[in-house]
Amino acid sequence: MKNRYLPIAAAAAALTLTLAGCSDSGSDTGTGTGASGSGLSGSIKASGSSAQKNAMADWINAFQTANPDVTIDYQANGSGAGIQDFINDQVAFAGSDAALKPEEKTAADARCTGGEAINIPMVGGAIAVAYNLEGVDSLTLTPDVIAGIFDSSITKWNDPKIAELNPDAALPDAAIAQFHRSDESGTTANFVDYLAATAPGVWTYDLGKAWTAPGGQGSKGSDGVASSLSSTPNSIGYVELSFVLDGDLKAAMVDNGGGAVEATSANASTAIGAATVVGQGGDLALQLDPTIAEPGAYPIVLVTYEIVCTTGLPADQLDIVKPFLQYAASADGQGELEAIGYVPITGELLGKVQASVDSLA
Repeated sequence: MKNRYLPIAAAAAALTLTLAGCSDSGSDTGTGTGASGSGLSGSIKASGSSAQKNAMADWINAFQTANPDVTIDYQANGSGAGIQDFINDQVAFAGSDAALKPEEKTAADARCTGGEAINIPMVGGAIAVAYNLEGVDSLTLTPDVIAGIFDSSITKWNDPKIAELNPDAALPDAAIAQFHRSDESGTTANFVDYLAATAPGVWTYDLGKAWTAPGGQGSKGSDGVASSLSSTPNSIGYVELSFVLDGDLKAAMVDNGGGAVEATSANASTAIGAATVVGQGGDLALQLDPTIAEPGAYPIVLVTYEIVCTTGLPADQLDIVKPFLQYAASADGQGELEAIGYVPITGELLGKVQASVDSLA
């Protein structure tokens, strides 16, 4: 799998991803490739989530061959920065691993002339508790232990709380090098939401996109965390699963009470499938359940939303945004995701996503 996706990993290493491709935004229904070759030309910018960076690179690589006349630059600068770019009218759409907060939505709505900003879920993923620990190929952690590691109250790999969960592992008497995101991140927001919900006696820190717990070291972006882990022995961090598959990392199994569950796309899909839509109309914001203890459900997950105006984009931007998102939401676009460590949107929710994208005007 790793060799097959080396070109994608290379593309994802750059902050700016360039897409060439086009489609007729009025004729595509979101069920095909979304790249019908309409002769459209122009360029837009987009930014945000680094968790979806590898997915965006794959969509870009696929869409690029369809038509060379359209350029989309996606800057993976983090969910917080992407939302601000969208609010400030610097990008045509933004990616965020957390739905717009009320105060963000009010500001985002203001830039959508005659419309509103909506959250369209486009890709799901497992937030892997990734580690670099020589000689330990299997590691099981519980919410309390994960919280203890990331609030720096558990500082050694052979701590009795870790050893009790892993009696057969050769845990070293070594300090834990803990890495977290230094930038405002939707991955962080989902990760700390999980810890607060499942380990409330340990995790008592502020929630949101910014890391607020003591200790550890910050790295920028999902690729920055993955790179720090790869180069640092005895380290641990949290990162979207695709970055584990691209790197030389391992992911811990998580026991939420229903048994240890491996971080895989299929297991994360079980948890994401239990989410409920809490948005209204074309807004498809989801409520995840971090306390899920169903056997085989990997509980630490995220959904990346594309944040876009229902109406109000200039025509030259809409004519590019709409067909590109139709491609991403199509069977072809979603079909690319699982092989690179993501969770595709499926079933009834995918139908709603396609309808929401098709309604952009």
